[in-house]
Amino acid sequence: MSTTMPVKPVSVARPRAAKTAGGAKLGQGTDASVRRQAAAILEVLAGARTPTEAATALAVSLPRYYQLESRALAGLVAACVPKPKGRVKSPVSEVAGLQQQNERLQREVTRQQTLVRAAQRTVGLPPPAPLPAKSAGKKRRRRATARALGVARRLQADAAVSTPAAAPANGAAQATG
Repeated sequence: MSTTMPVKPVSVARPRAAKTAGGAKLGQGTDASVRRQAAAILEVLAGARTPTEAATALAVSLPRYYQLESRALAGLVAACVPKPKGRVKSPVSEVAGLQQQNERLQREVTRQQTLVRAAQRTVGLPPPAPLPAKSAGKKRRRRATARALGVARRLQADAAVSTPAAAPANGAAQATG
């Protein structure tokens, strides 16, 4: 009796392309001046050039060179921040997830209400009285009051209280004149 073992297919390893420092596609799709700036900043950071030489090569002032260098270093630090593991939720998918959770919770509330009604019937409690129906007539509109009008009335009242002392002097002057 001979049993044959299933044969696994042999995977053939493909030769990998040689990796270059910084990646072969680094800087592709960018302007030549941007690549020149990046190269000059890297040369200064490596010690191959002085900042003054790099500023002259880029045809910018020394303060502008330092500004470019600080932006480049800020980009480097930002790129070193670890990315969160797993899938990052977009706002659209988060809204969809919250809607699904809302629907699930509404179904659960309905189920719990049904269970409560069944338990009440089992115990012999009467069903709760229905809520009074709203009248079909017109709604009474609330009278609009602006806060500014109330403040204005208080200010006028305060002004009237503080001016009576000054009013007789003015009134006496007008009466004599």
